[in-house]
Amino acid sequence: MHHPTPARDDAIEAACGVLQRLRATRPRVHCITNTVAQNFTANALLAMGCVPSMTLAPEEVAAFVTGAQALMVNLGTFDAERRASIDIAVRAAAERKLPWVLDPVFIDRSAERAAFARQLVALRPAALRLNATEFAALGGTETAPGTVAAFARANKLAIALSGETDLVADGVRTLRAENGHPLMARVTAMGCAASALVAASLAVEADAFCAAAAALIVIGVAGERAATKARGPGSFAVAILDALDSLDDETLRRHARVAP
Repeated sequence: MHHPTPARDDAIEAACGVLQRLRATRPRVHCITNTVAQNFTANALLAMGCVPSMTLAPEEVAAFVTGAQALMVNLGTFDAERRASIDIAVRAAAERKLPWVLDPVFIDRSAERAAFARQLVALRPAALRLNATEFAALGGTETAPGTVAAFARANKLAIALSGETDLVADGVRTLRAENGHPLMARVTAMGCAASALVAASLAVEADAFCAAAAALIVIGVAGERAATKARGPGSFAVAILDALDSLDDETLRRHARVAP
């Protein structure tokens, strides 16, 4: 089915709808993420009204995944326990038909990590959340809107590409989200939190493109609002959690900047 690229107002209204459903339903999101990201990622999900879990133990991770509404897989700490847990968690998600997100952190720095990420893409995550360097390593090509769209189309997923201007693509539709602030790059786990918000959005929005766009719009607007109160990266890390917690439809409509 052909999906036209959404107009600005449609994309923002879709993000508002996702935000409303997150607050109302409080979905459980299981995250397999790196050690430096766990606390901040959990707090970001809590600020959005979600219920996070973070266990890595291979003997219990399947139970946590099957009790969740979405899964986020992050390769930031690529140790043996996480690799084993990822295999189990992705199988559990597939059995329950739960949406999951892959965040292939630092695959440009490790051939083994990149190979594992490609194996995971073949298992059909609903979405990828990554940056331009990671996309180039994963796709083996330059990062441009056309190549991102082609990769999304070939792999039947949505891509949430973070950068100075974020790009969302599913092979048919594209959207640029232009919110954000430089302080976001100075706080560890900000990208991990964005990936977790994509997973949370997938728990309440079946259209992976709309879910990915909503997550990037939400965290970008929250980042801008937080920067107005922050004095540096330390206070910003706290302020963005407050901004996520207080975010509402009116704020999204007033501040979101998106373009096809």
